[in-house]
Amino acid sequence: MDTKDRDALLSAIREAATDEAKAVAFLEARRWGVDPACPRCGSVKVYQMRDATTGQRNKDFRWRCHDCKRMYSVRTATVFEESRLPLRIWCHAYWRAVASKKGVSALQISRECGITYKSALFLMHRVRWAMTPTPGTTAKLEGTVEADETYVGGKPRAMQRRFPSRYGPTGNKVPVFAMVQRQGQVRAWPIARVTGATLAKALHENVSRDARLMTDQLLAYRKPGRGFRGGHEAVRHDINEYVRGDAYTNTVEGFFSLLKRQIYGTHHSVSKEHLHRYVSEAAYKYNTRTLNDMQRLAAAIKASEGKRLVYRPPSTSAA
Repeated sequence: MDTKDRDALLSAIREAATDEAKAVAFLEARRWGVDPACPRCGSVKVYQMRDATTGQRNKDFRWRCHDCKRMYSVRTATVFEESRLPLRIWCHAYWRAVASKKGVSALQISRECGITYKSALFLMHRVRWAMTPTPGTTAKLEGTVEADETYVGGKPRAMQRRFPSRYGPTGNKVPVFAMVQRQGQVRAWPIARVTGATLAKALHENVSRDARLMTDQLLAYRKPGRGFRGGHEAVRHDINEYVRGDAYTNTVEGFFSLLKRQIYGTHHSVSKEHLHRYVSEAAYKYNTRTLNDMQRLAAAIKASEGKRLVYRPPSTSAA
């Protein structure tokens, strides 16, 4: 994408964030291009619904399919389906999410868009859900793959600090496991416990058996590492060994540093329930690091197809 095209798209997203009709046109162009298709049957025999008196598009900006005879809009079968927020706010949220290198807080979106914090939080969760790859659609990592784990969350309590062997050294922190292909992509998510069985399952499902595995000295990697034909090498951080030839885990640790700067620097704290969404956002930005912001925005909008995230408040029952 040359500078002229990038500037044109940047101008388009700025206009889309302020005008509803332009927001609809922007999203339709990113989703369908020049051939708008019915999201239900895939037919391209479609037409815009227009007001019989004025000839303008109706207020819902709907389309109608000749084949299945059903109406739809650019919202249909996406993360913003059935949302009552204007699409101009969705455009602004998408743009801020992909262009902010360390993320954007829901409070910031609430102030910029003039919506409640509750609406802004759910809005950003749906944007992060769009950035999450659909299971089974990503190829396995190949070549040299680094794997490591980190802990995200609060500090250990006093008894855990005094007796780590009895209460555990991590307190209420949540472990996050990541695998990074050198010069390639990352796979990352929170896990319940760091055990040999958990790590083996994650590695064998996401890394090719022909790969070469790089880890630290954690004993839980020993048995899973034997299953890789490219070999398994471990650096010993316990003796201050961080690089031995081309054996190191600096790449995956670099991803962890980006993740923690996003969480601690922008969001300050996140709940265990929603941590996986923030990890998915960090992984999406890492995997699209070679794209510019407009290309990353277009990919995120396209990835929102076929995904829904429904808000269900907790049910209340009599005590």
